[in-house]
Amino acid sequence: MGEKRSNHTVYNVNYHFVWCPKSSKAKLCVPRGIEDPAQYRYTILEPIEDSLEASFRDVCDEYGYEILSLHISPDHVHLFLSAHPKYGPSEIVRTIKSITAREMWEQHEPFLEEYLWGGGFWEESYYVGTAGDVSTDTIEQYIERTEHV
Repeated sequence: MGEKRSNHTVYNVNYHFVWCPKSSKAKLCVPRGIEDPAQYRYTILEPIEDSLEASFRDVCDEYGYEILSLHISPDHVHLFLSAHPKYGPSEIVRTIKSITAREMWEQHEPFLEEYLWGGGFWEESYYVGTAGDVSTDTIEQYIERTEHV
């Protein structure tokens, strides 16, 4: 991580995204006595992990997003990336999810049809968090110290 430069901008903008494929939701009817409904999730990402990772890397390269860390679990994805501030997080995640979904359907349609009836690939929802090199407290202290100068 660290500062990056473009023509008129110096920035350090990093996003942590997490999202799930459609089929990873726990089934509506979990048997009695089962404390971990996660065991009833489909793990559709595991068999296609290599091509999914390649797709993530291709999309991020094409759009200028730098992957800082990527972890594909059997039923969800963690993606930590750096992007120019001209790209909002909703635009980034929409771009990545739509392109990877299309590519996975093109490459793995017979496999995905078993789990994703009705089409789609990713859940609409996602988590996003931000990270940089300084804490909120550090920024607040800096602003308070310099606002009267």
